[in-house]
Amino acid sequence: MPEEEYKLRELSADELRVHTSTEELRFEDTSQLPGLSDTMVGQDRAVQALAFGLSIDAEGYNIFVVGPPGTGRTTYTASQVFEVARSKPVPNDWCYVYNFQAPDEPICLQFPPGQGVRFRSAMQRLVKDLEKALTQYFDSDAYAAESTQLMNQFNERAEKVWSLLEASAHELGLVLQRTATGMVTIPLDAEGRPIPSDEFAQLSNTARAAVRTRQQQLEQSFEEAMRQIKSIQKEASTAEEMLEEKTCAYAIEPLFDELRLQFQGEDVARYLQRVKEDVIANHALFHGDPEPTTPDAALLGAVPPDPRIRYQVNVMVDHTDSAGAPVIIEPNPTYFNLFGKVEYRGNRGVMVSDYTLIKPGALHRANGGYLIVQAIDLLSHPAAWTALKRALKNGEIRIDNPQEENMWMVSTGLRPQEIQLKVKVILIGTPDIYHLLYEYDDAMQKHFKVKVEFDAEMERSAAASRQYANFVASYTKAHELPPFTAGAVAEIIDFSARLAGNQRKLSTRFHPVIELVTEASYLAQQAGANTVTEQHVNSALSAKVHRADLIKEKVLEMILNGTIRVDTDGKRIGQINGLAVLASGNVSFGQPHRITARTYVGRRGVINVERETAMSGQIHDKGVLILSAYLAAEFGKRMPMAVSGTIVFEQTYSKIDGDSASSTELYALLSSLSELPILQGIAVTGSVDQFGEIQPIGGVNEKIEGYFYICKAKGLTGRQGVMIPRQNVTNLFLPEEVVDAVRNGQFHIWAVQSVEEGIELLTGFTALSVYVEIETNVVEMSRAAAYERRRV
Repeated sequence: MPEEEYKLRELSADELRVHTSTEELRFEDTSQLPGLSDTMVGQDRAVQALAFGLSIDAEGYNIFVVGPPGTGRTTYTASQVFEVARSKPVPNDWCYVYNFQAPDEPICLQFPPGQGVRFRSAMQRLVKDLEKALTQYFDSDAYAAESTQLMNQFNERAEKVWSLLEASAHELGLVLQRTATGMVTIPLDAEGRPIPSDEFAQLSNTARAAVRTRQQQLEQSFEEAMRQIKSIQKEASTAEEMLEEKTCAYAIEPLFDELRLQFQGEDVARYLQRVKEDVIANHALFHGDPEPTTPDAALLGAVPPDPRIRYQVNVMVDHTDSAGAPVIIEPNPTYFNLFGKVEYRGNRGVMVSDYTLIKPGALHRANGGYLIVQAIDLLSHPAAWTALKRALKNGEIRIDNPQEENMWMVSTGLRPQEIQLKVKVILIGTPDIYHLLYEYDDAMQKHFKVKVEFDAEMERSAAASRQYANFVASYTKAHELPPFTAGAVAEIIDFSARLAGNQRKLSTRFHPVIELVTEASYLAQQAGANTVTEQHVNSALSAKVHRADLIKEKVLEMILNGTIRVDTDGKRIGQINGLAVLASGNVSFGQPHRITARTYVGRRGVINVERETAMSGQIHDKGVLILSAYLAAEFGKRMPMAVSGTIVFEQTYSKIDGDSASSTELYALLSSLSELPILQGIAVTGSVDQFGEIQPIGGVNEKIEGYFYICKAKGLTGRQGVMIPRQNVTNLFLPEEVVDAVRNGQFHIWAVQSVEEGIELLTGFTALSVYVEIETNVVEMSRAAAYERRRV
């Protein structure tokens, strides 16, 4: 291959990275910059979508914020939601009160903001005022006189009935006498004196029979009189109760009139009317000595220890000090944290509850406003996600116990009345979570119609670099850090481009950038510098890598001492250096792998040893099948190929996946088929399609750096380098050390577009020569195989 063509495919040092010029930044240090405004850096699409989602007030237009971590999605979303919420009206307060008709189903009342607490205080005062007013009225002389007069009337009626009964007895010659066992009738003599029992026994039978007849007549009159007296007593009791209720109603009516004027609303008026009726029916609770609660009733929870607890108000949501709509960020969205719960307390060894133990959830507090939840946290609690969808669908908050479905016996408890729900839910998650939910959960399309997508990168321009500089200025001022020089900011922008993996892009993942700013500031402060320079930034980058590259050093050590064999010089047939990326925490590094191929007569085709041993992933298997198709199409058109080959990742004991080594494996096979050696100083990466076109791969910078440091450790010869796909040139952002080595001719980077270009670089022969050799060998092997079949 001509030397000129060889060099045409080699990249210059200027193509290996892009430097940010300090001249385009136009400042000395970040203290001269105003900092960022409220605009999000590089996220115009997300800004517009979020503004739309927060402004539209329609059913189902909840928001799903999508983006990779570190893009500022959560911080920006929360800040915008708080800003919008300040201009919204404050929602109503919500309270739970006792249900006098169904005690196990508490009812909810809503009040204008701040009135929920005032209503609770008013009900507490009402209980005290009721006790004072009823005690005063029932202990008054007027009530005592009226009660005595009423009782005297019924006593007179009873005495009159008794007098008539005594008169009737006298007419019958009998007298009524009370005994310990009841009432007895005694006969009288002619002078009206009671006849003793011994004299009565001496009377004739006829006389005694006549007396018994009169006694029977009197007993009938006595029974009738007793019925009348009992009826009078019952009327007296009813009249006394009516007097008590009348007195109670008269005493408490002004108190309830005051509450009705203070707290408007049909539901409140209906509740106060039921409270009034219950107070009248149970006025003894407020004066005198009410009957004590029985222990059994308290244990069963049927009657609370203090019966007057049913007049308390449980304020679920209070907006007394609120300004604007509420914004709730729920960090742990379990079912109970979202929807509230009914708590229990111990009572003599038994767990009991009442409506005052109903506790609110995040949805209660966010009702009328906004709820922000991380999607991954919500989905880790399936019951919470299911209940949230149901709440959005029905527009109400219900407090249930999701564990009841899995219990064979359910304990009785409260069923609080549902609360109307009007809330905008903002879920924040990664693209994977969003697409998974959108595909498998119909509720996503119905309830989360606004997608706010944060991009991980933005176009690199002078304006974008200026925005980055203002971001650094804002962060350093907010955290009282030293200002950054223009050179330091330029290094940070270059670091961002490296994160984006594209020379024409900048990363919008600001977490790594913030870490770099923080660590560089620390080094500058430790050195006593007033500003952070590019040296501090580079030192922070080097220190960060060094803290996490122990595994990288161990791998390099094994390669250098020969434990892992990697040849960086010479030539070998059927052997080539492929490149892979290994990750250790937040550090990724490239590692070369020795890939070998052997070919021989046979009909099995290309055998992937990793696949045969279940160590190959699906994508890697696909790459091997594609290169097999390329070989068959190139060299098996005139006659079937009777050639088999094996491909092995030598000294690899973990699973292999990805197709970035498919072109590398193809070169090894081509070398084995042509029997032409491959330069071992060149490492290769890139996938291949069925037409032999080289396709881009990921991790190109890490792969080049990994091979460079191994070649440097073994000794740079000037013949070593890496061959990459042409499409990956824009992804190059190599360290200055690698760039300098390329500039000095110690290391090389080649970019190729096809297998033909690659095999020429690797073998030093033209692709035509290599393919002629392969075709010749394939034909001979196929003829040998055909002859052997005929002979057999």
